[in-house]
Amino acid sequence: QVQLVESGGGLVQAGGSLRLSCAASERAFSDYAAGWFRQYPGKEREFVAAISWGGGNKYYEDSVKGRFIISRDVAGNTVDLQMSDLKAEDTAVYYCGSSRYGDALIGILRRTGSWNYWGQGTQVTVSS
Repeated sequence: QVQLVESGGGLVQAGGSLRLSCAASERAFSDYAAGWFRQYPGKEREFVAAISWGGGNKYYEDSVKGRFIISRDVAGNTVDLQMSDLKAEDTAVYYCGSSRYGDALIGILRRTGSWNYWGQGTQVTVSS
């Protein structure tokens, strides 16, 4: 059982930046793809970004390409999401996830069923 703990959410003005971090409790976290999803009130959790087990492949939802960067520290068992040029529509609860795959096509990683473990979520609010 991998426990994931997110941090770094908060309130920021439009155009600003935030960095989300996720720390995993188990070394096995580094053997699988890691990623970030977000959820709007009353909506399904949706894919934001993912990174393969070794960090060599990165995947992004179209709406965040060029603004968000995902990275991971394999030795430190962490995955980060650097968010820049934030927009009001980025306001959501962000969840860190650990996939059941080391790497996969983005179409597979987009599915919540491809993820074994989730953090508790961290709120990101962008004021316009």
